[in-house]
Amino acid sequence: MPGGRRIAAVTDAHFDVAAGECLALIGESGCGKSVLASALLGLLPANARTAGEARLGGLDLLAADERTLARTVRGRLVGLIPQSPAAHLTPVRTVRSHLQETVAALTDTRGRAALRAAAEAAAERAAFPAGHLDRHPHELSGGLAQRAATALALVGDAPLLLADEPTTGLDRDLVDHTVDELRRHVDTGRRSLLVITHDLAAARRIADRVAVMYAGRIVELTDAQAFFGTPGPRHPYSRGLLRALPDRAFTAIPGMPPELGNLPRGCAFAPRCDRATDACTALPQPVDGTACHHPHLPEDHRA
Repeated sequence: MPGGRRIAAVTDAHFDVAAGECLALIGESGCGKSVLASALLGLLPANARTAGEARLGGLDLLAADERTLARTVRGRLVGLIPQSPAAHLTPVRTVRSHLQETVAALTDTRGRAALRAAAEAAAERAAFPAGHLDRHPHELSGGLAQRAATALALVGDAPLLLADEPTTGLDRDLVDHTVDELRRHVDTGRRSLLVITHDLAAARRIADRVAVMYAGRIVELTDAQAFFGTPGPRHPYSRGLLRALPDRAFTAIPGMPPELGNLPRGCAFAPRCDRATDACTALPQPVDGTACHHPHLPEDHRA
């Protein structure tokens, strides 16, 4: 950063995603979710630095060079539904052209008629209307651009799919369709899905496990059924996210997330937490998937 400052956008992120599994990564804007996904694909800015390992099979994604990422990883081993799909589409190419090029690059399909048919099938898979295939990106609504990006990401049937806010701009019926199609992508048992979302209803519909990120750290990693049902999440921040839903308490978490360049000592959520004590000036280490000095325990739920 200017002046030689360094900011830890994501710190100590430890998780795995098994074949046939969907992990939903949730948290407020700016907490580091998209930075984490960009790191896995080598798409961080030039001034960014990574450490640790991110293994897909025998390949360490963080250590891979640009040639390996471009020719082996992106689209083939790791598919991406980007957060801002319109910005990732070539402005002078139609959606059909995008799809046909992607099909030709990632599959064995050859011949003009076969490519055209495969592109139309890919569009249908993502509920992209056939009548809009010959339109350019600037002629698409946000929802249509989102569906185009989803169609492109699904073409290669990559072993790992990163879906960054895949339901943005979609109405509820299309949200459900998209989520169900992504779920089918992993239900073969051969592929994995990491979905980054603010849509907790979509996360509940699709996820096997939930990871909650706050201020660059994963503060809770747990089973989705327990998270959304009983006994519910253990971290106070996770419980605050659920309480903010309209179909629950509809109560906002007080305060604002901290700036990553000016984090408080110890637990970053402590200034907003009604359970904070002096113990929270020390950084909590994860215990049973929850990084909190005062997690909600089963007896709290019974009470």
